[in-house]
Amino acid sequence: MSIVFFGTPSFAVPSLDALIGSGEEIAAVVTQPDKKKGRGHLLSIPPVKELAVNKNIKVLQPESMKDKSFLEELSLIKPELIVVVAYGRILPESILKLPPRGCINVHASLLPKYRGAAPIQWAIINGEEFTGITTMLMDKGLDTGDILLQEEINISHEDTAETLGSKLSELGASLLVKTIKGIKGGSIKPRPQTGEASYAPVIRKEDGLVDWTKSAVDLFNFVRGMYPWPCAYCYLNKERIKIIKAEALDGEGKPGRIERAQKDGLIIGTGKGLISITALQPEGKKVMPAEAFLHGRNIKEGTYFDGKQMD
Repeated sequence: MSIVFFGTPSFAVPSLDALIGSGEEIAAVVTQPDKKKGRGHLLSIPPVKELAVNKNIKVLQPESMKDKSFLEELSLIKPELIVVVAYGRILPESILKLPPRGCINVHASLLPKYRGAAPIQWAIINGEEFTGITTMLMDKGLDTGDILLQEEINISHEDTAETLGSKLSELGASLLVKTIKGIKGGSIKPRPQTGEASYAPVIRKEDGLVDWTKSAVDLFNFVRGMYPWPCAYCYLNKERIKIIKAEALDGEGKPGRIERAQKDGLIIGTGKGLISITALQPEGKKVMPAEAFLHGRNIKEGTYFDGKQMD
């Protein structure tokens, strides 16, 4: 079966690799254009492109989904099926209708929960105990298509968006292979989504700003969900600080106030309970444990972390 694979970040790499390993015919890979990164503005290629090039698979990188030459080339390929895994753009109806077997999306949630761009992050931020992968037939709605297969996974106390994303990318790859085998064998029947829908909007850099009036448990989840990007952050004496690791504790304190400054952690008051910051990253410096951060800084108990930069 001829397949065109749409995907961009590292999350999509295991799915493409699994399809190649299962013997499916990957006619082409569609990924986002190369981007300039860093101070040197060097071109960075998407992880999916890197795998495709190594496997000698044709790569298409349209600037727009309305690009006429791209649409013509896609039509000439005549894919029987399109697979989409974290591509990063909405496919127009003209593409959705192109393959006779439809378009399959691998989505990192148990739909209809967490439709949208950042399901992994929001599941952790909201304190969910489990999440999963859904393979679905795409329609013109936002993650509203019929479900093909679903598989659940627990969210551990230690999981961040990075570690959970890695687990879900592997689960998504195996479920995708099962889905395509089921479609070819006729054993999978699409079913409509049921239950209450929720949404996981895209996360922006400014969304990492800490609100100390939230509970310690909520902030613990927030720190994990925001790692590795954009990271939870706040300000101390006008210095921007990223919070890398933290733990919720019992106790009382005023929101944002440093209640204790110890070698093993900074204990901060919240809206309910205390939070211990064990690893952080001052602006322009490397990640460091709390002990290293406190060394050389005259930080006194009673000083406040700010939820916003002070003038």
